[in-house]
Amino acid sequence: MIEINKHKYTFPKILTFGFLIVIFMGTILLSLPFATRPGETTNFMTAFFTSTSATCVTGLTLVSTAHHWTLFGQIVIAILMEVGGLGFMTFAVMMSLLVRQRMRMSTRLLTQEALNLDHLSQLNVVYLIIRLSLLIQLAGGIFLFFDFYPRYGLGKGIWFSIFHSISAFCNAGFDLFDNSMANYANDPYMLCVLAVLIVAGSLGFLVWKDILNYPKYHRLSLHTQLALRTGAVLFIVSVVVYFITEKNLAQLSDKLSFSNRILNTIFMAITPRTAGLITFPYTDLSAAGLAFTVILMFIGGTPGSTAGGVKTTTIGLLTIQSFATLRGQRDTTFTHRRFTQENIYRALTLLFVALFILLVSILVLAETQDLPERDSLAYVTFEAVAAFGTTGISLGITINLNLLGQLIIMFLMFVGRVGIYTVMFSILNASTAAKNYRYPEESVLIG
Repeated sequence: MIEINKHKYTFPKILTFGFLIVIFMGTILLSLPFATRPGETTNFMTAFFTSTSATCVTGLTLVSTAHHWTLFGQIVIAILMEVGGLGFMTFAVMMSLLVRQRMRMSTRLLTQEALNLDHLSQLNVVYLIIRLSLLIQLAGGIFLFFDFYPRYGLGKGIWFSIFHSISAFCNAGFDLFDNSMANYANDPYMLCVLAVLIVAGSLGFLVWKDILNYPKYHRLSLHTQLALRTGAVLFIVSVVVYFITEKNLAQLSDKLSFSNRILNTIFMAITPRTAGLITFPYTDLSAAGLAFTVILMFIGGTPGSTAGGVKTTTIGLLTIQSFATLRGQRDTTFTHRRFTQENIYRALTLLFVALFILLVSILVLAETQDLPERDSLAYVTFEAVAAFGTTGISLGITINLNLLGQLIIMFLMFVGRVGIYTVMFSILNASTAAKNYRYPEESVLIG
């Protein structure tokens, strides 16, 4: 707990209100007249929704990013994506680096808690991660420029490269085209660059820290091993499932060659868990493909990354725990390490609360939104999970949401990005102090 201005604020409150302040600042900037193109109008909710989506690196929009916003408006969106992608406290560290100003102890302690560091001395690794993040985005922008420049010229080529490099690395899902990346379904170079940026941004701070420290310590933490292996399994399963279920992919994407179909399938396997950049409308997916996409969006990416969802480590841990229970084992182990009971309890709580929030949101959306009867439940379910997973893939109902629907989607985006525990702890004033008494224990029947 840190004292600031003589009032005590917990870390969850600081992080929650920090993101809210960024969102409201973005809303004000996007509401300025010169943020909107001539002939277009921007009301408060459009600016508020767009700012929330950009800060929460989601990509769901009420208006076309390419045609509604001026260059100034697009720059604001790009900055919001960067702040939301790197994280509020990480961005504060980056700002102190840029102005070459020494961080205050309160900021250093908050950053330590935000990034799950054991010691303040590890903040040196934070500096390295920030530099690496900016370097990856710069390199991605340069590679994208080689593709954009011949198509759009120097000025647009530079801006398109910067914007889409930020969007891909921050897993934001925003684009400056009418149909996301559909025009590049037959462009292996573009898809490969975007895929690398998306994966790099979705690994998470702790994973990058372990990877950078590996040459020195020659070991990876349990978190990193679980995150990498769960992510690898999900990727392989996704490629196989999409390749089987989307047999008509060639017809959807301008008669793809076999090699490009494989590449688009790989791209499909990467984007639903976090990024939101797509090469064809998801309304054309099979029912099985849509259902599987909902599962991927719900899982999300790695903790500490730009992704939303319940996170890969949560699913990986609970899967291992389930198999251990079915085998009658008392301990849940992985790579010769035992998970703590607190880890298991938190994972179960996170999964339950996420499902509860989504269930209530879907029920309210289904009841209050004026949508066609056919497939309306499937559409609102997809939209709600896409918002919670900060994926940004939509079946086209975002622009048809009424005020209540927009507020629900904004809430899901916020919870998905900031984190369920962070938001709930800031609202409920949760305390980790142990009680000095315990009640008698008793068993109940399960199953």
